[in-house]
Amino acid sequence: MARKCTVCGKGTETGHHVSHSNIKTKRTWKANVQKVKALVDGTPRRVAVCTRCLKAGKVKRVV
Repeated sequence: MARKCTVCGKGTETGHHVSHSNIKTKRTWKANVQKVKALVDGTPRRVAVCTRCLKAGKVKRVV
């Protein structure tokens, strides 16, 4: 499973880690994605959702 939010599409970002001496090395920022049971089209499914979407209430969780 890719580390990608099914609601907003947030995923892994890439960039550079820049040291004090301005040496650049590649690095990644990974989205905080959780597997939750949520209602998708009226049926409960296990989906990957970022914590920002969970906190904002964009997903209806099923217990």
